[in-house]
Amino acid sequence: MTENEAQRWLKDSLNVSRETWERLEAFVEFLKVEATQQNLISAATLQAIWTRHIVDSAQLLGHVPEAQRWLDLGTGAGFPGLIVALLSDHDVTLVESRAKRIEYLRRAVDLLGLESRTRIAHMPVERLETATYDIISARAFAPLPRLLDLAARFSTAKTLWLLPKGRNAVKELHEAHGRWQLDFAVKPSITDDQAGILVGHVIGERPRGPVKGKRKQ
Repeated sequence: MTENEAQRWLKDSLNVSRETWERLEAFVEFLKVEATQQNLISAATLQAIWTRHIVDSAQLLGHVPEAQRWLDLGTGAGFPGLIVALLSDHDVTLVESRAKRIEYLRRAVDLLGLESRTRIAHMPVERLETATYDIISARAFAPLPRLLDLAARFSTAKTLWLLPKGRNAVKELHEAHGRWQLDFAVKPSITDDQAGILVGHVIGERPRGPVKGKRKQ
């Protein structure tokens, strides 16, 4: 997908308004400037922001039918959380532990006018207050087994997980099945035909066998 194709997909698939489009363009320019001050995105993707970051985030909305409470873990430069909040009516909690990223995210939220529908949680995931969410996303945050260890407490059997996993999707799903009961499918990414998005629900941890004790004398 080229940058022009990415922009055309946004306009055709999500019916982006002129006002929202202008905010998207302003955010892209803001990101380019900020990326010279800190390592927000890979330098290799600076010329492909619309494809590698904007549309890669926006495509997740195709899996969600209605506005809900959304938790985005390890938001970093704002993907997918900021893009989800801008292009939908979801209430999004952005979780990020790094101070410089937090300051950047606060300015980005202000630029995009998203104060009413976003919450920025400046803390590691381990310190985030337990609450349940309708949707959980994480992009380039942690391998799936580790991610489930950290975030399963925010989930119910009805919570939808949306996890862009690139070319490791199938491998990570296999690695997590040993401990977790999962109802996940690997969906193709529209931005990379070799990348996958894990979409589905966490049923719970698999029962563990009884601990063997010493024989009674």
